[in-house]
Amino acid sequence: MPQISREIRLAARPHGAPTLDDFALAEVELPDPAAGQVVVRNRWISVDPYMRGRMSEAASYAAPYEVGKAMLGGAVGEVVASGDERFAPGDVVLHGLGWRDLALVPADHAVAIDASRVPEQAYLGILGMPGLTAYAGLVEVAPVREGDVVFVSAAAGAVGSAVGQIARQLGASRVIGSAGGPEKVRHVVEDLGFDGALDYRRGKVRRQLRELAPDGIDVYFDNVGGEHLEAAIGALRLHGRIAICGMISQYNATEPPPGPRNLIRLIQTRGTIRGMLVSDHDHLRAPFVRDVGGWLADGRLRYRETVVEGLDAAPQAFLDLLDGRNVGKMLVRIGE
Repeated sequence: MPQISREIRLAARPHGAPTLDDFALAEVELPDPAAGQVVVRNRWISVDPYMRGRMSEAASYAAPYEVGKAMLGGAVGEVVASGDERFAPGDVVLHGLGWRDLALVPADHAVAIDASRVPEQAYLGILGMPGLTAYAGLVEVAPVREGDVVFVSAAAGAVGSAVGQIARQLGASRVIGSAGGPEKVRHVVEDLGFDGALDYRRGKVRRQLRELAPDGIDVYFDNVGGEHLEAAIGALRLHGRIAICGMISQYNATEPPPGPRNLIRLIQTRGTIRGMLVSDHDHLRAPFVRDVGGWLADGRLRYRETVVEGLDAAPQAFLDLLDGRNVGKMLVRIGE
C-alpha cells in the first residue's frame, strides 16, 4: 500500500553560505516496492561537509543536487517492505537515500549491517565513510610510518578525530590536532588522547603548530585548507606527506581563495600533496572493518556524536556542521 514520505529538497542553490531558505520540506507518495527494491524507514541520516559542494552546479566528483528534488546522503534504517529476497522486513540497512523519512531503495544499493557490537548509527561515522576516509588517508594516500609526527585539522570532527587515533595505532609517535575553541581542544587531548591541540581561533596556526611540533611534521591530513595547509607545508619535514581530504574553509567562498604561498618548500622537503576521495579506496573496506572494529572493541578508539532530533531539523544541523558547531559525527535521528 502506498505510503507518504517526507523529504528535504534543495530549494535554491546558495551563493556563499547556505541559509534555511535554500531548503524545503515536501511530502511525496511512495509506491510499494517493485522487484529489486526495498522500502526503508530511516532512523538516522548523515549530514556531511561534502554536501555543500553538491549544492552547487559546478562540475565536481559527485553530481550536483537538483533544485526541487530531494537531497541525498547516507542513512541507516529498517526495511518495512521488500521486493527482493535478500531483505526482509525488520532488517537494518545502510544506504544513500537520506534526507527523508521513508526511502524506496534499489536493493543493490542497500547493505545489511550488524549492530550487535556497535550502535547502528556508527556505520555512518567511525565504521562508515568518515572512518574509512581516515583509514585510507593514513594507509595509502599519506601513509604513516613508525615514529611519524602527524597533524590533522578539524580534529574534533568525524574524520579528524578518527585520523588522530588511527595514526597512533599505525605507529605515529606524536599526534597533533587543530580545533576551534577550548572545549574542542580539551576533548581532542583529554578524551581522544592526542598529544596536543591548537585552537585556531586563538592566533596564527603557523605559530601554534611550531610550538606543538618544534621539529616539524611528517604527515598532515587536511580537512580545512587555507591557513592550515600553508602552516603544514611550512612545517613539513623531509619526504613529508599531505593528504587533501577537504577544504571546508573554502566551501562558501564566492571568489577563488589565494593558494598557499609557500609551495616552493615542497622542493626543499621533497614533500608530496595528494588529493583523495574515499570512493577510490573501497578495496580497503575489509581490512578497515577488521582493524577499526577491533580497535573499537578493545577501547583503543573512541568517538563522539552530535545528535539532532527530527527530519525538520536536518537543514539547521547541516548549517551548524559547516559552522563547526558539532563534536564528532553530526547525525539527525528521525525515528526509533
